[in-house]
Amino acid sequence: MEVGIESLNAFACAAVVEVKDIFRARGLNLQRFDNLLMHEKSVSLPCEDPVTNAVNAAKPLIDSMTEEQRSCIDMVITASESGIDFGKSISTYVHHYLGLDRHCKLFEIKQACFGGTVALGLACSHVLASPLPDPKVLIIATDVARSAEKITYAEPSQGGGAVAFVVGRTPRVLELDFGASGSYSYEVMDTCRPHYDVETGDPDLSLFSYLDCLEQCFTAYSDRVDGVDVVDTFDFLAFHTPFGGMVKGAHRKLMRRFASLDNAAIGADFSARMAPGLDYCMRVGNLYSASLYLALASLIENAEIPAARRVGLFSYGSGCSSEFFSGLITPASKQALRTMRLREMLDRRYRLDFAEYEAVLDAGKHLLFGAKDLDVDRAPFSAIYQHYFEGRGLLVLEQVRDYHRRYAWS
Repeated sequence: MEVGIESLNAFACAAVVEVKDIFRARGLNLQRFDNLLMHEKSVSLPCEDPVTNAVNAAKPLIDSMTEEQRSCIDMVITASESGIDFGKSISTYVHHYLGLDRHCKLFEIKQACFGGTVALGLACSHVLASPLPDPKVLIIATDVARSAEKITYAEPSQGGGAVAFVVGRTPRVLELDFGASGSYSYEVMDTCRPHYDVETGDPDLSLFSYLDCLEQCFTAYSDRVDGVDVVDTFDFLAFHTPFGGMVKGAHRKLMRRFASLDNAAIGADFSARMAPGLDYCMRVGNLYSASLYLALASLIENAEIPAARRVGLFSYGSGCSSEFFSGLITPASKQALRTMRLREMLDRRYRLDFAEYEAVLDAGKHLLFGAKDLDVDRAPFSAIYQHYFEGRGLLVLEQVRDYHRRYAWS
């Protein structure tokens, strides 16, 4: 029985800033800019949070479904490391504002950037085991980055937004090679969020852990799947993308370890099989649990797919947990993504100058985890709101009353 992703959409917040502007303003070394492979980063306004990102990513998918298809969604999973409550999951808000059937399981997964992939595996198992004729699971990987401090090289890569996808038995976007996967996990303190507004860790340790997990996951995948060749088996590759330069280095290590290619051949392979998946990631920044699936969307939209093509996917979450798995994309995948107009969504974002960017960061500080009572003041950002939200029917945060977040449609 086929299983996988039936539809997929992304949302990348209302505003964007040039990464090079951050380098210049913070006094960062511009010689390191090209190695980052980042052009822009999405920026959340005070009226945006993980709930609004999730709903705004998922709503076009739900709106495109018939009432009968919507009623087949019997599970909603959110994946995030940006939760807004220690107990209540983001999925409850998402389920409510999307108007989904109440005969539905709602829960949330947290494992750094690996949460979306855990959700995908659980959803596929649920769909295959379900006695219902057409079961569907809605997954939304949603995050908002929180820099540990300014004037670090982490800040330029940290984005915000969400990727939503529906899992079922008609996988137009990605048909999974179900059971073909390799996992690798262990305890490591490479990055962490000890507070909601603090993200910190050891960037070198994180890089080494990512590379170690990629090698070990691919080895485990090869042990499970007969005849695997890292070059010939996969037409394309898509990896979790904290920033493009990290993926480029990971690809180079994978090729040297399992294919023994020289530098020229590695560069050509990267351009052919990986670069199409980096385009959107270089325009958004690290989307954490959604990052791999933004790379998948970018790959489908930017690559030539004249017939069924196999893609190898690597998912990594700090702390750490990881998996290498695979699936098929087809011309139907490209058609399904085209209807979501992702490039148009990215182009529409309001372009912040650096002073505006700083103001947005400062204004968002009071919207932290645990806020009890507040009203979101749109006045300082009225031009941005009118540019992106006004009259478009997108969800925005309006207020918090006794810890309960209240949202409205723009």
